[in-house]
Amino acid sequence: MVTKNLLVELFVEELPPKALKKLGEAFAAGLADGLRAQGLASEHSAVTPFASPRRLAAHISSVRGHADDKAQSQKLMPVSVGLDAGGQATPALLKKLAALGADASAVANLQRRMDGKAEALFFDSVVRGATLAEGLQKALDDALAKLPIPKLMQYQLDDGWSTVHFVRPAHGLVALHGADVVPVRALGLQARRETMGHRFEAPMTPVVLQDADHYARQLEEQGAVIASFAARHGEIARQLNAAARKEGLTPIDDAALLDEVTALVERPNVLLCRFDEAFLGVPPECLILTMKANQKYFPLLDAQGLLTNKFLVVSNIRPDDPSRVIEGNERVVRPRLADANFFFDQDRKRTLESRVAGLDKVVYHAKLGSMGDRVRRVCSIADVIGQQVSSGAGGPSVAAMAVQAASLAKCDLLTDMVGEFPELQGVMGGYYARHEGVPPAVAEAIEDHYRPRYAGDSLPRGPVGLVVALADKLETLVGLFGIGQLPSGDKDPFALRRNALGVLRALGDLHKFGDGELALDRAIDIAIQSPQWPSNWAQTAPATGGVVRTLRGLLLEFLRDRLAVSLRDAGYTAHEVEAVIADDKFWRLAQLPSRLSALRAFQALPEASALASANKRVGNILSKVTDASQRRFDATLLCEPAEQGLADTLRAVESRAGALFDRGDYTGSLQALASLKAPVDAFFDTVMVNAEDPALRANRLGLLAQLHAAMNRVADLSKLAT
Repeated sequence: MVTKNLLVELFVEELPPKALKKLGEAFAAGLADGLRAQGLASEHSAVTPFASPRRLAAHISSVRGHADDKAQSQKLMPVSVGLDAGGQATPALLKKLAALGADASAVANLQRRMDGKAEALFFDSVVRGATLAEGLQKALDDALAKLPIPKLMQYQLDDGWSTVHFVRPAHGLVALHGADVVPVRALGLQARRETMGHRFEAPMTPVVLQDADHYARQLEEQGAVIASFAARHGEIARQLNAAARKEGLTPIDDAALLDEVTALVERPNVLLCRFDEAFLGVPPECLILTMKANQKYFPLLDAQGLLTNKFLVVSNIRPDDPSRVIEGNERVVRPRLADANFFFDQDRKRTLESRVAGLDKVVYHAKLGSMGDRVRRVCSIADVIGQQVSSGAGGPSVAAMAVQAASLAKCDLLTDMVGEFPELQGVMGGYYARHEGVPPAVAEAIEDHYRPRYAGDSLPRGPVGLVVALADKLETLVGLFGIGQLPSGDKDPFALRRNALGVLRALGDLHKFGDGELALDRAIDIAIQSPQWPSNWAQTAPATGGVVRTLRGLLLEFLRDRLAVSLRDAGYTAHEVEAVIADDKFWRLAQLPSRLSALRAFQALPEASALASANKRVGNILSKVTDASQRRFDATLLCEPAEQGLADTLRAVESRAGALFDRGDYTGSLQALASLKAPVDAFFDTVMVNAEDPALRANRLGLLAQLHAAMNRVADLSKLAT
């Protein structure tokens, strides 16, 4: 059958910009899936989504006008139920046939086939393929019903009676199969071939579409609209870079802003604007944020990455003389920047220290007290953790600076600037601290203590910031877990999963500044044991799965799970991850990269698979012997050559592998195990572990226990066994 390309467009009022891209992709995918399911489009049909502020559309190639008929065989019931002793149809069979649109005349044509152990009756028929009008109507209805609409609107149609629920009021529907209109309806609209172009600059209105394939070109030439989200996105990026390059500058890199602006304009036109250079005395983060968040402008940076007084506007019109548009945008941004300047000046009239008492009036959580209570807990945790970190020669201790930073870190929440722009918390605290002359390391820690804010964000730059960030996140986790506020499914209102990853990353980095690393279990204990927790604070978490876990145990389990997810996302296999985070190995986070690297090198050895399997076998044997007195090794009791050989080899391997392990050479330590393969194989081939003599059995179990411990220093090798 001849196929043609299909175009469907829904013309609406301005769509929500942050949802536009997803809406366009979902609309196109929903239509294509619906047509494929009915045999009107194939898996090879190309799908092109279109999405602009006032339209959702899809172009689908190779769509059939009529789907093929399909032979269908339906099982009705067992023969013993459908036919009586005389071979006549029973009432049950006739009722079933009637439901399928057949009558008693169809009984003679029923097929008998074995279905398992019983013979059953089957009704063979031909199902008529859907016409494009029928199939597209169903696909369109389903696609609209499944759109990821953030919030529905309710509006009435022109008849004054019918009510429609959709993301925005719809005013037009186009459905073209080649050059032919497909007679479908949606949202009270009948499909046609006319659509509307740009609200102000369309050369002709309406735009009468020639056929499905001329949609994008006609809209651009006759409607002054770039219908494709991707094409418009690329055009805006091109214009931004070209305009910035003319000034020797660079537009700020913000993918989310570029997506949002793409969803706001149909005919992008990038213009260069300026603001008063006097505003550059305000922290650049404030200026950049107000320009991006409030005005959707693109600030421009110089070659050193510093903010300039120039910015780019993406206009939706292309006048011959753009000066009025430029002047209007410059006039609009001035009061925004003036507000930021005012907030900055006013905030600096009070010190951060003077705001500390005000934190006691800010509720943090009903069960955990005020923000002031929280700050005191963070200070106590930071003090203990700070003792783990080396101090600079002759300078104040890291612990003292961490306590000072922690005590001031939340004070910017009470400033006008952060009240207006919550995204700047921490950043503004750093600026105000530097203005007040606090030590640079303390100001830096105040600015950095929220890091990492998201996946891929950098850690705090110095040891003081790292200590405060770690204390802050530990307090959050311990406090909220302690009162039963655990994440559930995809719900995590307190961002505890993100905080957990922050704790793991910070602990993995902390050893770079200290004489030794801080183990995860010790960090949890420090936070739990802070004397600043409220007296009625619960330290036993609620039952999960019928088991009551201590707060410490629940937190370690949660952090272990987050670590496993993080390592798998980093490209490690599930077996590798389980091997290095088994038991208490994951507590020493700084060692994980070396352990994983060593494990990968070990798996390349020809002996690796056999040793992993043997390790698993040893573990299974030992798991059945819980009494330590039943597995005691005594070299004088060795009586068979194979067990003597294993003991001798193990003694040498333990010495060599242990020395390498103690030096941190985990790769060498694991590779030293390769010489165990032959004696381990010989042991299991010729030695009966569960000997009748209790002393002999205990000795062999003791030997296996030593073997198990020696093999699993770096990682649990049994997790590698397949």
